[in-house]
Amino acid sequence: MTTWALDLDGVIWTGSEPIRGSSDAVGRLLEAGHEVVFVTNNAASTIQQQEDKLSSFGIDAAGRVTTSAMGGAALAKPGERVLCMGGPGISEAAANRGCDVVEEYREGDRVPDAILVGLDPKLSYDRLRGAVQAVLAGARFLATNNDPTYPTEQGLFPGAGAIVGAIATATGQSPEIGGKPFQPQADLVRARYGSNGVMVGDRPDTDGLFARSLGYEFLLVFSGVTAESDLPTDPPADAVAPDLASHVDRLLG
Repeated sequence: MTTWALDLDGVIWTGSEPIRGSSDAVGRLLEAGHEVVFVTNNAASTIQQQEDKLSSFGIDAAGRVTTSAMGGAALAKPGERVLCMGGPGISEAAANRGCDVVEEYREGDRVPDAILVGLDPKLSYDRLRGAVQAVLAGARFLATNNDPTYPTEQGLFPGAGAIVGAIATATGQSPEIGGKPFQPQADLVRARYGSNGVMVGDRPDTDGLFARSLGYEFLLVFSGVTAESDLPTDPPADAVAPDLASHVDRLLG
């Protein structure tokens, strides 16, 4: 059967609010024998936190979540000292990769081998300054993703890309990026679930390009960042619908 790779923000939920019919749609896919995996650029939350949130919406996601933190951590080498600038999901992924995780850097400290930057809910000028100084001192600049925003029930909030962009501007360096649509996360998904599938997302520039990297079909939804008025998109979607439930209705009947 087909692998359905589903984005979270804009497909399953908007902030803390579930999107209409998304939970039932996931259930229908599983009942029909399809593989379902959740592929998110949300790097701030741990895997358990994301699984628990999905569970609160009636979705059993145990072992089904892959994040841009995992893609970003794949760019580091086991044993490297990595400054993690972001939520606990980033530190978790780096630790699972076998890295020596540090949470802050100040001038005079041992320079980390790399910094891994993502969405940082506790961002402060001091943390930003430390990341910039680490890169200028020779640390490799790694990022989970470069999404400029993410959708919430209160509108668009600044995403990891806004923070990554600040460090890039200050250092004059561009990061290696691990999450959607880049190859490290595509490699993780393909290794687990194969090359036959569909990617459902609300961002052509991440989910659409990610689908192309995987060789999956791209199913665009209008329940997140992209609106019908934004058509045509680049890359173009293989199919468009208001939400995940509508795509599932069309394909499963």
